[in-house]
Amino acid sequence: MALQGTFVWLSSLAVLSFAIAQDDTCSRPKLEEDLSALLKLGGECSGAWSSVQTATILQSLRNLTDVLQKQQLKDCQLAEPKNCTEAKVPENGGLACVTVANKRYCKPMCNHGYDFDFIRRSRVFEECSEQTGYKWQTQYIGGNRLAVCNEAKIQVSGAKTAYFPEDQSCLTTKSTLHSSFIENLTTELKNLGIQGETQSSCLVCG
Repeated sequence: MALQGTFVWLSSLAVLSFAIAQDDTCSRPKLEEDLSALLKLGGECSGAWSSVQTATILQSLRNLTDVLQKQQLKDCQLAEPKNCTEAKVPENGGLACVTVANKRYCKPMCNHGYDFDFIRRSRVFEECSEQTGYKWQTQYIGGNRLAVCNEAKIQVSGAKTAYFPEDQSCLTTKSTLHSSFIENLTTELKNLGIQGETQSSCLVCG
């Protein structure tokens, strides 16, 4: 890519990255499509960049990733019951949550290649409700940490549904299979005898 073309690409990426972080410009039509197109173009032309240009682009992308990660972590906020603290999302995995009958249920999940600290095959969901004193039932003492996903060759500590497939990370699930994933989550709750209308369903990724 010519130097001028690289400059235009970098400038466009910087503008779009800034736009995502600003409330007054996030309504720009096709912002997501514009950014995706720029990222695709960048991947095709990366071999023509100098080391300085590559470092500059990496820094811009990392800044954008930080902004987007903080934003997607807010997807489970403000759910009922509000007395419950927000559960901590495990790194190398995700957290699927839903409210039923004013009880908050969260299901920790690990990405492929990671497993839980503790055996939790029969402990698919953790609960926070009036009955629990608005504290999370967790294998960790106090606080809002529900699970930890550690690197592992085999995954045996959790239920089969507590792991994302090898070709489907948490973010892949959230971006392409969110609706079906939430439907499966609701069905899993019903199979455990938890009946009622579901509210504030969400999936957040660590």
